[in-house]
Amino acid sequence: MRENVSFPFWRVDGARIYSQSAYFRHEFGAPVRKISVDAHFSCPNIDGTVGRGGCIFCDARSFSPGRQFGLEDIDAQIDDGIVKLQRRFDANKFIAYFQPSTNTHAPVETLERVFRTALRRPEIVGLAIGTRPDAVGEPVLALLEELSRETWLVLELGLQSSKDASLRAMNRGHNYACFVDAVERAKRRGLRLGAHLILGFPGETREDMILTARRVAAARFHSVKLHNLYVVRNTPLASLWRDGSVKIQSLDEYAQCAADFLEVLSPETVVERLAGEASAEFLLAPEWTGVKHAGRNAIERELKRRGSWQGKFFDPDWIDQ
Repeated sequence: MRENVSFPFWRVDGARIYSQSAYFRHEFGAPVRKISVDAHFSCPNIDGTVGRGGCIFCDARSFSPGRQFGLEDIDAQIDDGIVKLQRRFDANKFIAYFQPSTNTHAPVETLERVFRTALRRPEIVGLAIGTRPDAVGEPVLALLEELSRETWLVLELGLQSSKDASLRAMNRGHNYACFVDAVERAKRRGLRLGAHLILGFPGETREDMILTARRVAAARFHSVKLHNLYVVRNTPLASLWRDGSVKIQSLDEYAQCAADFLEVLSPETVVERLAGEASAEFLLAPEWTGVKHAGRNAIERELKRRGSWQGKFFDPDWIDQ
């Protein structure tokens, strides 16, 4: 692969990854933190709209504090988040991150009421909205376009993999073409986009994961979140893992895959997450997922070992065949 010799601004301090904190400092001129908000929407892959049962790896309680503790009121969740984050960090600006389930899977009138409830707060300087590519019809995109003119906004689309066989195996309920269609329609409205990816699906080769990385890079996403495949209780994946049908990557294996991914990603794409985290109450495997910053530290070490960084082999002229 040909080395990309461009020198993005975030590498001045020797960083190897364009982090969310670096982006927020550059964009807002001050530290900004995300507050996870649960609007208690459903998922079209669970309620029968596109399927039932959901993705084989998913149990929303394992990554949603709001759902776990029952803070149903949006204002109460934001109050709780501000108090906790101000206690831990020197931050007075926050993004309301609508995180669990599918946060565009509701009538547009409901969505507007929920999102504007968050934006009424002076501490909230933007919205991050997590959803699925099959839940962004034109009325939803029109609302988000309107909101994006009023505030900082990113629409985060869950892809997980661009390999259709993997999407079928995880009971994802959509294919890669659906994701491409959602991206193209959102881009026509000028929306800032993020992508969620999972590395380490059974049957995926290094070349498969690099192809997903190249596709994301070619689409010039604002941001990405990388997750390792991990197993939580009460999911179909847990049963497959227990009977030996699914092997989970070691920390070193995941760090190598993530480094491969980052090397071909655009240096202009913000990397918001490098590995998944799950509560010990729910996590089954791998153990390292329960260790704070284990994934990030391993990926940083791997990039340093290679003498590499995000975007080192990014090809702006790459075309998907």
